[in-house]
Amino acid sequence: MYYLLNILQKSKIVSDLNILNFVDEEDIQVFYIKAILTNKSILFVRELATSSESKYSYHWQTKSGKLICRWDNAPHYLNIKTFPHHKHENTKENVLPSDEITLEKVLMVIEKKIEK
Repeated sequence: MYYLLNILQKSKIVSDLNILNFVDEEDIQVFYIKAILTNKSILFVRELATSSESKYSYHWQTKSGKLICRWDNAPHYLNIKTFPHHKHENTKENVLPSDEITLEKVLMVIEKKIEK
């Protein structure tokens, strides 16, 4: 999980980090960080890994809390072609297919949108 922290620290669009939860034990790894981006939007990064499961959520929102996009693999949209991977754009109800994604890819997507 330390590599995730390194990715965020090296990103040119991350201006500040707040570690909300960090566990790095043999049987479980938990990574939950709030990243303030250069345009003042916020990215919440959550990853959990055990020997039997791997969960992620990358929640990007405006400074005021309005959802921009959230990518996650919570298994609650069975009808999505990319189940369990999906994303929510602009609202929680707007659920779209999304291939499995990594923190690096999320940061690249956000960086392109910030630069526009």
